[in-house]
Amino acid sequence: MVTKIWEDLMAHLTSKMAFIGVLVAIAGAPSTVRAQQPPPDVILSNGKIITVDERFTIAQAVAIKGDRIVAVGTNQEIVRLAGPATRRIDLRGRAVTPGLIDNHMHLLRAGTTWQYEVRLDGVESRRQALEMLRAKAAAVAPGEWVYTLGGWAIEQFADDKRPFTRDELDKVAPNNPLFLQASYREAFLNSQAIQKLGVADAPQNAAIVRDAGGKPTGRVLEAGFRQLAGRLPTASGAELEASTRAMFKDLNRMGLTAFGSAGCEADVLPVYQKLAAQGQLNVRVGCITSPAGGGNVDQLLPRIGQMKLFQGDAFLDQIFYGESVYGPLHDPMFIVKSDPKPDQLATWRRIATEIAKAGLPLHVHANLTNTIDGFLDQIEQIHKEYPIKNLRWTLAHVNQLNASHLERMKHLGMYAAVHPWAVINGGINQAVFGDAAYDMAQLRTIQNSGIMWGFGSDGSRANQIQPFTTLWWAVTGKMVGGTKALRETQTIGREDALIAHTRRNAYFLFQENNLGSIQPGKLADLVVLDRDYLMVPVDQIKDTKSVMTMVGGRIVYEAGAEAPTTVAAAK
Repeated sequence: MVTKIWEDLMAHLTSKMAFIGVLVAIAGAPSTVRAQQPPPDVILSNGKIITVDERFTIAQAVAIKGDRIVAVGTNQEIVRLAGPATRRIDLRGRAVTPGLIDNHMHLLRAGTTWQYEVRLDGVESRRQALEMLRAKAAAVAPGEWVYTLGGWAIEQFADDKRPFTRDELDKVAPNNPLFLQASYREAFLNSQAIQKLGVADAPQNAAIVRDAGGKPTGRVLEAGFRQLAGRLPTASGAELEASTRAMFKDLNRMGLTAFGSAGCEADVLPVYQKLAAQGQLNVRVGCITSPAGGGNVDQLLPRIGQMKLFQGDAFLDQIFYGESVYGPLHDPMFIVKSDPKPDQLATWRRIATEIAKAGLPLHVHANLTNTIDGFLDQIEQIHKEYPIKNLRWTLAHVNQLNASHLERMKHLGMYAAVHPWAVINGGINQAVFGDAAYDMAQLRTIQNSGIMWGFGSDGSRANQIQPFTTLWWAVTGKMVGGTKALRETQTIGREDALIAHTRRNAYFLFQENNLGSIQPGKLADLVVLDRDYLMVPVDQIKDTKSVMTMVGGRIVYEAGAEAPTTVAAAK
C-alpha cells in the first residue's frame, strides 16, 4: 500500500516536472530557437514582478501560454515574444506576486454560509461593523437571517471594545434575526434570533448570559453557541453554487488562489467537481480529509489503508489525512493548558501508526505545548517502525510551538502549518494565556529553525482569512485594530512572510513544481496588487488588495478601473 501511494504521488509530480523542464528549456533558449515556438497568449509588462523564486528576483514582465508561465524577464526580452494574437496587458508599474496560498482553511464549509454572512475580516471599527450589518439587513427580505460565523473578535475594534448588546442589534436589524459569532469565544444575538432559536426558554446555564431579571442579554458564550449556530440556515442546491462562486470572488479579490481545505464535505464537493469540469473553478483545492465513521477506532483502522490520495489534478485533489486523528486530543482554542492522558495518546498512536504504515501524509491539529509534546513522543516511536521522514507529516495551528519542538520535528522531516489565531484573537489570548500570548506563534524562531513552514488562516471561523492582514501581523506584531499581539523579537521581514504564504505553501499542497513563484514552467497563478507590498509603509500592508487575479492564465478577478490596461495586440 505504501509503495502504491508513493508511486501515485511520484507519477503525479514527475509528469509535471517533465513538462516544466520542457517549458524552462524553451524559455531559456536563444531567441532564434524561441522564435520557432508558438507566441504566448498573454504578456504582462511594465510592472514589478516579485517572482518569489529562490533568489527573490524582481522582473518587469511575464509571458503566459495556456495555463503556464513561459518566460519572465525585462520588458524588452518579453515583449519581443509577442505574436499577432498575443494579448498585451500594461501593468502601469503595478507590483505582481504569485497567487497566495492558504494551507488550511475550512473552505467548502464556508461556501455553505457565505451568502448569509457579513464578513468582518479586518474591520477595525465597531461603528463600521454595525453599519455593515445594518446595510445587509436592509438588503434582504424581512425575516431572513443575517449572520456572521467567526473571522472576527470584539477585541479588534479600535474605537469601542464593548460587547454588542441585544438592544443595539435590534436597532441594526429590527426586522431580521441577527446572529454574530465572534471567533470561537462568544456570540451576540438580537431579539428575533433569541426568539427563533428558543434561547429564552433554554435551561439555565452559564453559557447563556442573562440580566438580573433572568432575561437573555443576547450574549452566549462558546459552550452554548455552537449548537445554536448549527441550526442556522445554509445554502444548498443552486444556492450553494451561487454562494460558493460569491466566496471565490471575494477570495480572489484578497489575492488567494489555492487552499488546503480542512474537510471536503461530501455534500459540497460535487459543486467543486462540476465547476472544475466546466473550467470555472477559480481556486485550487487540496483536500485534508479522513475516512467517514472515525468515531469508532476499530472500524476506522482498516479504512485508513484504503484511502486513495493524489488521484486528482492541480485544481482539485485529496492530499492529506487530517485534520484530526483522535477527537479527544483536538485542542480547543482558549484553554490555558492541555492534558493529554496516556490512554488517549495510546489510541492516537494506534491510528497514527496505521497512517504511517499506509504511507499517507498527515496534517494534524496540534496547538498547545503538552499536546505537541505528546504527539511528537508518539511520532518518534512510530518513525522507528514506519519512517515518516518523506511523508510531509505536518503539525497544524502550532501557536505554542517552541524551539525544542522544532528541533524534534526537523529531525523527523516534519512541516509546520502556522495559523496565527492572534491576528484577531490577540486580546483573548492575552486574557487567557497572559504574557505567553506575545509568543504565539514564535515566527522568528520557526523561520530560523530551517523547518519547512507556511501560513494558513484556519478560517473562516477561528480566524480572519485576508492574507495581507496575516502578513502585516507577521511583520508588525499587531492584531487587527492595532493592538500589539506578538513580541517584536518574534516578527519577521516582508520577504520571509510573503515566501511563507506562497512558495513554501506550495509544498503543503504537493504543488511546489507548479505553484508558489513566478517562474517559467509553473502555472500562471498571479496577483496584480493595488500597491507595492515591498515598499509601502508597513501599516499599509494590511490594506493591500488585488486589482487583477489570474488562475492558470485565466483572469478570475478584475477591479474595474483599477485593473491593468489591455493594449492593442502586437503587430
